[in-house]
Amino acid sequence: MFRYPQNPSQFFIKRIVGLPGEIVEIKNGSVFITEKGQEEALELGESYLSGTMVTIPDTKIALSDEEYFVLGDNRPRSSDSRIWGSLDEEFIIGKAWLRLWPVARAEVLP
Repeated sequence: MFRYPQNPSQFFIKRIVGLPGEIVEIKNGSVFITEKGQEEALELGESYLSGTMVTIPDTKIALSDEEYFVLGDNRPRSSDSRIWGSLDEEFIIGKAWLRLWPVARAEVLP
């Protein structure tokens, strides 16, 4: 959970897929992460996405030591790091621990 960097009065919930010091690359509809100090990128397993959903556009970004890369689960409609860039650590305020919507999938998150 974080404050939207372009309007800090708004709160967003997205998945953190890139950590400080990592390289995030979106290529051919998939997300690849190169961990700090590694040379080989690993494809991010995203079992929470429907099998037909792809991530676009192709991009590559190296994160600084205080930046994160966030993506929404509804990729075609999500305002996330693909649109407005990396998320500075100062905007992060907490972790979601409860899902309320849709009601049929309400649960306490791990």
